[in-house]
Amino acid sequence: MSEKPTNPKDAIGSNKLPLHLWPETATAMGCLGLLDGALKYGRSNFRAIGVRASIYVDACQRHLKAWFEGEDYDPDSGLPHLSHALACLAILVDAMAAGNMTDDRQFPAGYREWIDGLTPHVARLKSLHDGKDPKHYTIKDAE
Repeated sequence: MSEKPTNPKDAIGSNKLPLHLWPETATAMGCLGLLDGALKYGRSNFRAIGVRASIYVDACQRHLKAWFEGEDYDPDSGLPHLSHALACLAILVDAMAAGNMTDDRQFPAGYREWIDGLTPHVARLKSLHDGKDPKHYTIKDAE
């Protein structure tokens, strides 16, 4: 049995950015958040004016935490919180790429080393409580 020859484009294309891996559902959701911002502040205002990193990190965290606490929709826009969180991340990435982000991130304090040092406690605690079967409550328990 003979194999189908490989298209020469395959060898070149397979080494390029795999854009097909990004879910189009995330693109659609983020577009709603960006549309809300465009209608409020003007399209691409973040490119023209630039952004301060902390403002978008804070907004992203507020939306993500509200969603994680069980609030699906932002009370101001009526859009899903995840739309706004994706839009915030997209704006940060775009500002970094455009070189117009005011980088006011925290002064480094050893976060990675601290987290790496705390991580072994997870396995230790799991071992300590092995065999216990407590109820873990989720949003479904609030219904």
